Amino acid sequence: MAIKKDTLDQLLSGRDPKEVFSKDGLFDELKKALAERVLNAELDDHLDGEAVGGRANHRNGYSKKTVLTETSKIDIKIPRDREGTFDPKLIQRYQRRFPGFDEKIVSMYARGMTVREIQGHLLELYGLEVSPNLVSTITDAILETVAEWQNRPLEAMYPLIFFDALRVKIRDEGLVRNKAVYVALGVTPEGTKDILGLWIETSEGAKFWLRVMNELKNRGIDDILIAVVDGLKGFPDAINAVFPQTIVQTCIVHLIRNSMDFASWKDRKAIAAELKTIYRAKDADAGREALEAFDAGPWGIKYPAIAQSWRRNWEQVIPFFAFPVAVRRIIYTTNAIESLNAKLRRAVRTRRHFPTDEAATKLLYLVLRQVAGEWKMPPREWCEAKTQFAIMFDERFVVV
Repeated sequence: MAIKKDTLDQLLSGRDPKEVFSKDGLFDELKKALAERVLNAELDDHLDGEAVGGRANHRNGYSKKTVLTETSKIDIKIPRDREGTFDPKLIQRYQRRFPGFDEKIVSMYARGMTVREIQGHLLELYGLEVSPNLVSTITDAILETVAEWQNRPLEAMYPLIFFDALRVKIRDEGLVRNKAVYVALGVTPEGTKDILGLWIETSEGAKFWLRVMNELKNRGIDDILIAVVDGLKGFPDAINAVFPQTIVQTCIVHLIRNSMDFASWKDRKAIAAELKTIYRAKDADAGREALEAFDAGPWGIKYPAIAQSWRRNWEQVIPFFAFPVAVRRIIYTTNAIESLNAKLRRAVRTRRHFPTDEAATKLLYLVLRQVAGEWKMPPREWCEAKTQFAIMFDERFVVV
């Protein structure tokens, strides 16, 4: 509802426009007035409800409470009732922060700002003095949400799940160590993307992956048609131990990226074009021939490690050639996972290192939540890919 011009003129009359949004200016006065108006309306409604029950309850003055808003501290008069049964909803008992304040803190934390940086930012811009403990308390509340999210039920079947990892520096027993954080991105039968979870690696090898797979199964997943991984040792065996029918496919994007690591910058564009002849071949035999031709060609001779890396992963590359073009494109054009990784790495670079595993989990979860909120539509290739999945996997591909 638009505010009438006459009302605005009346509010602004005799005021310096520069002070409208400053501390204790008109904006804060409006917040205070509106909050008190809502609280009084809540008490009126509460008293009317109690009158129906036959009890005589009345107003009993006000108590003063100082609350933190997004821009300042304001003193608000909280109405009281004689029986002490009134429990405000807008600003609840023991609540010292105005609605929206916590979200602002969480938003700054999600952008990679440290607790001390948030404290300094609020003081510099708004003159708000908040303790580091308050900021930590607000962000620590996210851990409860993370726990619920990490244990939520999942779909019974996912046609595709991408597993990917990034390295994060975390302080552990007095030392800063590199730990791997793994993210699982699932694609539902409708083509929508769903982040299934994130895990910080505490042990190396297949035991860790077996625990992750069992966790996914316990959360409701009965079948995964294709799992796309980045060539980690022991991972395919762990997947097939829990989901024996799953096709494990090495991520083509990771293979290409690893290939580029061996090449100089000026040669990468030409090498990427040559590698297309391998993963776009019509079948596995043609792909093998293209790989041998690449190895015998000028780029293979100049950078022999590229062909070697493809050969080491060839057994997990072969399934890729059995898929039709639409499914292949979904697998190797992983814009979603690449975009997700880029934003996670940006947040990690900003923070440099984390004091605990929990601190890393908080930040990464907030970034994941922000990215997931931007996903609206399935990939444009999904309609064709869905038809192919229905034919290839028959009764295993179920659209609810």
